[in-house]
Amino acid sequence: MARAPAVHEIEEFPEADRLDGFPHPRATQRLYGHERAEAMLQAAFASGRMHHGWLISGPEGIGKATLAYRFARHALADPADRQPQTLDVPFESRTARQILAGSHPGLLTIRRAYDPKTKRFPASIPVDEVRRLKAFLGRTAEADAWRVVIVDRADELNVSAANALLKSLEEPPPRTLFLLVSSAPGRLLVTIRSRVRTLDLAPLEEDPLRRAVAQAFAGSGEEVSAATPTPGEWERLARLAGGSVRRVLALHAAKGLVLEEKIAGLLASLPGKLDWGAVHALGDELSGQAADARYGLFFELLLGALSRLIAAEARGQGTAEDLALARRLIGPARLATWAAVWERVAIDKADADALNLDRKALILNVFSRLDAASRG
Repeated sequence: MARAPAVHEIEEFPEADRLDGFPHPRATQRLYGHERAEAMLQAAFASGRMHHGWLISGPEGIGKATLAYRFARHALADPADRQPQTLDVPFESRTARQILAGSHPGLLTIRRAYDPKTKRFPASIPVDEVRRLKAFLGRTAEADAWRVVIVDRADELNVSAANALLKSLEEPPPRTLFLLVSSAPGRLLVTIRSRVRTLDLAPLEEDPLRRAVAQAFAGSGEEVSAATPTPGEWERLARLAGGSVRRVLALHAAKGLVLEEKIAGLLASLPGKLDWGAVHALGDELSGQAADARYGLFFELLLGALSRLIAAEARGQGTAEDLALARRLIGPARLATWAAVWERVAIDKADADALNLDRKALILNVFSRLDAASRG
């Protein structure tokens, strides 16, 4: 009897633009809070005078990539599947299913690709990724068919890759759309920005933010969806998220509210009563490689807390707690000192990441600086 062929599982590699446990933007069906941007793209496409390049910019995690994939589905869909006055395309349509699977012949996505050998993402998008454009754009498309190129994120292109992309933007083939997603458009070449139309997206208001977060949890696995934030947690998460869906999800998944409580407690103990035992314990907790996400989140939360205190002292605006703590720790005389500390913490963290320095030593050093600044 012939042996049955072995069944090999297809390994699914991580994606730089996907948060673990939650759907990728191409799998997100609804977009909340950006109706005007959708209407602008839909009207431009329907007019027949579509600009070939669009820069979709705005803070991280507010729906930029989701909008890019929605627009790609609309442009590549069979005309009968396009809904009037909207970018909606039935998710069960052939186009939507192909884009979801990453197999649509009319869509090319340029991004940082996971390296299974090093088990890491490169620091930037290399030129080889952009060189795939030559073969993609060189293929003969069906009559009246569009081709779409999504660059996510465009500010991660290295210099060679950016220059290679510029050549295609300067001489785009007919019926080709370039959708550049960026959270830091100022990093792009001026020549690239001059050849695209910019569509700025704003952080989400509370209602669309809540709807988008609920959609993300509904599309996640059972274990993740069972951990949906409670009403009490939601209020704190929304305050810290700054209108970003991704930030709400990342904070909740990495137990960011617990980290925030620890940071708040340590800052409140300044000056002179800093619990160094708690600082050492925090350094141990965040030192291991398995704590990468929480380590990064810790510094985001710490820098965010320091920014709020500095702003509260400088402008007299903020929560009652922030205003009281700012008056006690900073005061008008030490405002410049604390601004310099904020900058030094950000620089030290970047240097530690680049040089793979000891994380616990960094955290101890940071709190030494904060303690010294609070003493004046």
